[in-house]
Amino acid sequence: MRRHLLGIVACFLSTTLFAADPPAPTFRAGAATSNITPALGSAIIGGFLPFPATNVHDELHARCLVLDDGKTKLALVVVDLLGFHYIVSHQARQFIEQETGIPPTNVLISAIHTHSAASALGKNHFEFPQKVDEYQIDKYQAFVARRIADGVKCAANRLRPAQVGFTTAEAPEHVFNRRWFLKPGTMPPNPFGGIDQVKMNPAAGSPDLVKPAGPTDPLVSILAVREPDGRPIAVYSCYSLHYVGGVGHGDISADYYGMYCQRLERLLQGDQQDPPMVAMMANGTSGDVNNINFLQPRPPKKPYEQMRFVADDLAAKVQAALAKVQYSDRPTLAASYREPLIATRRPSAEQMAWAKEMLAKGGKPDIPYVYAQRFEELARGAASVPTPLQVLRIGDVCIGSLPNEIFCEIGLEFRQRSPVQPAFLVSLAHGYFDYLPTPKQHELGGYETWLCTNRLEPKASEKMLDALLEMAAEVRSTAAE
Repeated sequence: MRRHLLGIVACFLSTTLFAADPPAPTFRAGAATSNITPALGSAIIGGFLPFPATNVHDELHARCLVLDDGKTKLALVVVDLLGFHYIVSHQARQFIEQETGIPPTNVLISAIHTHSAASALGKNHFEFPQKVDEYQIDKYQAFVARRIADGVKCAANRLRPAQVGFTTAEAPEHVFNRRWFLKPGTMPPNPFGGIDQVKMNPAAGSPDLVKPAGPTDPLVSILAVREPDGRPIAVYSCYSLHYVGGVGHGDISADYYGMYCQRLERLLQGDQQDPPMVAMMANGTSGDVNNINFLQPRPPKKPYEQMRFVADDLAAKVQAALAKVQYSDRPTLAASYREPLIATRRPSAEQMAWAKEMLAKGGKPDIPYVYAQRFEELARGAASVPTPLQVLRIGDVCIGSLPNEIFCEIGLEFRQRSPVQPAFLVSLAHGYFDYLPTPKQHELGGYETWLCTNRLEPKASEKMLDALLEMAAEVRSTAAE
């Protein structure tokens, strides 16, 4: 009888154990940085004509965060570059998949848009060969791709139990729309002999100023990742400020983005940890926004003075905002990625005639000469290009991305219309496809709409935003399953 009872108890326990739900997977995260500083002598881009780097003021990095909910892994990377060719992202994501198993569709790589870095754009950043693997990647592009993959691999090796939360901080005092309407009769001609309705970067304090042509976005979006005991792992932040500038001549620098990261790591004492925390600042939608208050003359400042002021203030605001974050240790992750074909703009017969006239003059390159070269390059290019679009979902948070310098109002619209909330939009992801104005801004003209600073069709922003919103709905459904 006793033996029979023991058998029944054993059978009951066995059935109970097998019938119990499996434990929920543990959310994990890891972060790391990878140095991508170029050699001195490399050409610094950001100004109209490149010039050689003679000093490294601060090192450039790829800042990497890997998230794992037990089913899906995501990687977020912010690189200290003005921009990079699609091939850099493609190559890096191939390495990452081979070495970590994270699918290319789940890796978001974006640039900060510092104007004090060497070029990872290649000879023609709009060139899309029929077979990507046949593209002749240059030495620095190959180096950056390899170091991005190294950073993600290190971050994956540091995966540990984690929690994630989201908040925002207000920083309206650093952002100003740089496109302005001027008083009638005061608009200067553009390099092509025409008159635009708005001017980029007019003289600060000019009596000819009427009003800015677009809005600004004061929010810093903040994705905070920490260990269960509260130690920070990473802070992925995003702010719609083009760059600050004010560097020493010939200096390599990550601009305010790098200074912000260093300052926030010190404020949170994450730089004293092992492994250290990683602060990240992605470029939001700042194609028409910078740090100049055009309503008053700009006083002269020492190199890096304004940059550090902005970085320190943002870091302090983000530190304060982190105190109100509500964390979750069971977020669901999802990703959606597409490469729709978007038509490119073509030079008209009149524009090509103008270009041939400018090139025939020869001499030292100036603005008309360089634009004439770009007109000829664009005339030889493809009529449409595959355009990388990506949406990530991290718990309740939706991150969209486009490969452009995105106008601010597009980011504001994505934030408002996204079916997953809260939401924000990241610029310069997976390539550099020039400026992205709205159709209305195209009609106003100005630098950001000129052919060759803007190569996609005038309605590109509407098509791309509609696709992103569809993709946001996809990740909402995927995360709910």
